[in-house]
Amino acid sequence: MPIYEYRCTSCGHELEKLQKMSDPELTDCPACTTPNLKKLISAAGFQLKGNGWYATDFKGAPKKAAGAETDKPAAAGGCGAPACATACAGGSDSVN
Repeated sequence: MPIYEYRCTSCGHELEKLQKMSDPELTDCPACTTPNLKKLISAAGFQLKGNGWYATDFKGAPKKAAGAETDKPAAAGGCGAPACATACAGGSDSVN
């Protein structure tokens, strides 16, 4: 169901209402009780419910990038980055 936004032309009160598309538009302002509510044009709103469909549906096995060497331990004193063999280990090619 869409979420609609309304604003009262009398008092300026704004509200959001979860309504079916077939429901009639609201007309009475809950703040000042005048029949001056107007529907605003806004971005489409929606609510995601549940425990996350993206986490369970269409999820395949994790894929490794081509040439990734994640199973090898990092060089002693390094962080594992390709340039780390010289930069982090205190080599002469380190960039400061």
